[in-house]
Amino acid sequence: MRRDFLRVLSWNIHGGVGRDGRFDLARIVRLVERHDPDIVAFQEVDSRGRLDGGAPLSILKEALGEHAAEGRTISAPDGHYGHAVISRFPLSGTRVCDLSFRSREPRCAISANIETPWGPLRLVTTHLGLSIWERRLQSSMLVDLAREEKLPCIMMGDFNDWFSFGWVRRRLRAVLPSRTMEQTFPSAWPFLRLDRIYCGGAAAIVKSWTDEGAAPISDHLPIIADISLAG
Repeated sequence: MRRDFLRVLSWNIHGGVGRDGRFDLARIVRLVERHDPDIVAFQEVDSRGRLDGGAPLSILKEALGEHAAEGRTISAPDGHYGHAVISRFPLSGTRVCDLSFRSREPRCAISANIETPWGPLRLVTTHLGLSIWERRLQSSMLVDLAREEKLPCIMMGDFNDWFSFGWVRRRLRAVLPSRTMEQTFPSAWPFLRLDRIYCGGAAAIVKSWTDEGAAPISDHLPIIADISLAG
């Protein structure tokens, strides 16, 4: 059914392993399908150590959308780790942008343009670092990515920023003023807003929510939003 708004979802899926220690992509798919998003951003997609040889991104893409992009930050002989975008609509101009900081864990952002029934948009997804100084640099790079195209911009992911008025929020809010406020981490008793959706230009959040039913599935709850591109 055609909606009045674009629906997006971002979720750190903890490598597909729930709080019960079980690897189970099927329950991730079921929860995402319940919200019927048009675009999904997953963080911590991990194919390393899979004895069955399955590729998690391929499984998720087959279930949730026709188009996908992957940002690998760690590659090993037995698989890869990173984050991904899955979309019902084609992606164009897709780039994986390195956000790594010194010797810290490698980080990246995925940027793409998407033509939707509600109009074109700029999408940026990411998973930022754990230290304050690397997030400070990374947030500046994200602002540059948001400004590259004169399109409504949606930025979402796990920002690892637990400060109420930190550098990341100030920098991003200056160019992407519409944002989610839900608490998503830890999933068993969420009190931190690590996972967020930001919008700017003609894009604005109409409604946002999370799903407590995801608590057994990952250490993060998903963040979901309906977004207007009408300006």
